[in-house]
Amino acid sequence: MMLGFSVQRVRHMRRLSPRILIGVGCSHFSTAAERSWRHGDTLRVPNLIGGSFVDSHSSDSIDVLNPATQEVVSRVPLTTKEEFKSAVAAAKEAFPSWRNTPITTRQRVMFKLQDLIRKNTDKLALNITTEQGKTLKDAQGDVFRGLEVVEHACGMATLQMGEYVANVSNGIDTYSIREPLGVCAGICPFNFPAMIPLWMFPVAVTCGNTYVLKPSEKDPGASMILAELAMEAGLPNGVLNIVHGTHDIVNAICDDDDIRAVSFVGSNTAGMHIYARASASGKRVQSNMGAKNHGIVMPDANVDATLNALVAAGFGAAGQRCMALSTVVFVGDSKLWEEKLVERAKALKVSAGTDPEADLGPVISKQAKERVCKLVQSGIESGARLLLDGRTIKVPGYEQGNFIGPTILADVTADMECYKEEIFGPVLICMQADSLEEAINIVNRNKYGNGAAIFTSSGIAARKFQTEIEAGQVGINVPIPVPLPFFSFTGSKASFAGDLNFYGKAGVQFYTQIKTVTQQWKDLPSGAGVSLAMPTSQKS
Repeated sequence: MMLGFSVQRVRHMRRLSPRILIGVGCSHFSTAAERSWRHGDTLRVPNLIGGSFVDSHSSDSIDVLNPATQEVVSRVPLTTKEEFKSAVAAAKEAFPSWRNTPITTRQRVMFKLQDLIRKNTDKLALNITTEQGKTLKDAQGDVFRGLEVVEHACGMATLQMGEYVANVSNGIDTYSIREPLGVCAGICPFNFPAMIPLWMFPVAVTCGNTYVLKPSEKDPGASMILAELAMEAGLPNGVLNIVHGTHDIVNAICDDDDIRAVSFVGSNTAGMHIYARASASGKRVQSNMGAKNHGIVMPDANVDATLNALVAAGFGAAGQRCMALSTVVFVGDSKLWEEKLVERAKALKVSAGTDPEADLGPVISKQAKERVCKLVQSGIESGARLLLDGRTIKVPGYEQGNFIGPTILADVTADMECYKEEIFGPVLICMQADSLEEAINIVNRNKYGNGAAIFTSSGIAARKFQTEIEAGQVGINVPIPVPLPFFSFTGSKASFAGDLNFYGKAGVQFYTQIKTVTQQWKDLPSGAGVSLAMPTSQKS
C-alpha cells in the first residue's frame, strides 16, 4: 500500500519486481491526497466524517493481513455508534446544498474523478494486491471496471431526465422529474475493493444523494484512496463518508432512520439479512449475493477458445468473483475436454500477486482456504473424480500465504455439497449432460441466477439457450458476461434481492424518486362556479 510506509510495507516492497519498485518513485505516487489520512507511522485506518479523516476512539480493531505473507498491512477500527451517527449526520447536513448543486457541476466532479483514478490506477492496484491478494494485472482490471461506472455517471444529466406531456387536458401540462433520495449507504465485499465502491457512490452522489460507505474490513485501503481522490475532484465535505466495522455497523446502517437506501454486495447469508432488516425499516435495498455460474459446452464449440475461456473464468482472481464460471456442463463426451483442461490449468503460475508472471494469487484468508479445501474434500468423498489437486501447493518465499492451486473435480452431481455451495476459490467442477435440454435443466434447477454461458458454433443452440436459461446475465461464447455500465448488472433468483439492479438505468432509478407535477395556467371566466365533480381529461 502506497499511503505511508510501515515496517511491514517496506518488507513487502522488497519482494516486489523492479518494475513496481520503479513505480514507487514516480510523481503520481506522491500526491497531497495520499498523505491526508495516514498519521505518522500508525497502521490504524481512520473514518471519513464530514470531509475529515478522524481516528476512531474504539479500542477494538481488526488486522488487515497481506494474504500472501500474513504481514499486517493496517488495522481497521470497529467504529463506535457515536462515530457512525456523526457520519450519518454529516451526510444529512450536506444533502440540502448538494441536491441543489446543478447537475452539470456534479458531473464535472465525476469528470475530474475519472481523470484522477486513471492517474492513480497503479497505486490503487498495488494497494488491492497487497490487501486482497489478486495479481496486479487483475487489480488494474478491478479499478478499470469501476472507472467505467464513473465515466457513465458523467452523463447523469441525460440519465436523470424526466418526462413531459403538454396539454394533457385543457390548458394542463404534466411532467415528471427524478429527485435524489437523501442519505444512502453502501456495504462492500472484499473481492473487488475498487470496483464495488465505484458501483455505488459515484452514481448515488451524481444523482444528488449523499453517502455513507462501509468498506470490507479485510481490504479497506482502496476505498480510502478513492475517497481522497473524490474530495480532490471537488466532492464537498460530508457528501461521501466512510465508516469501518462488521455486523454492528451493518445493523446500524439497516436501522438508521436517516438512511434511505442501502446497496450491498456479498454473501447470501449477509445479503438476505440486510435485505430483510433494511426493508423492514422502510429502506430501498439492492443486494447482490452468491452465485453458481455455469458454462455449457457443446460438442461443436471451438476447442481452443473454449478451453482458454474456461481456465480464465474459472481460476482468474483465484475464483473469488461472483461471476466466476465455476461449473462446466459438458454436453456429450467430455474426456477430450477434461484432459486438455487439466493441461492448461497445470500451466498456470500460482504466486504472490506482485509477481509479474503470476496468473493467480492467494485467497483472502486462512479461513477461506480451509473452507475451499473442505468443500473439495466433500466432493471427493461424495464420488467426484479429482482431476487436479491444488490444495497442498507451496509458493517459495511465501510459505505462509493462503495459496490454492487450480483444482478440478469431475463427475460432480447436483446433490453434492461442492455443487450446492458457492466455493469461491480456484476450483472448477465438471458435470455431464446428454443433451442441451438436459444441460439447461441442470442450470435452471440451481437456486442461483447471476450468470450462465454457452460455448457453441450453432446459432440455433445459442438462441435456445438464451431464451430458456434462467440467469440474469447470459454469455454466448463469452465466459463472464458482466455488462458495461450503460446496461445494468442483472443477477436474478437467489443471486439478487431487491427491485432495481446496480448501475445503468436501473441504478439511476434506485438512487432517485419520481415526482410528478401537474400544472395549469389560464384565466377563469368571471362568475365561474365551483364544480365538485371528479376532474377528467374532458373538463378542467
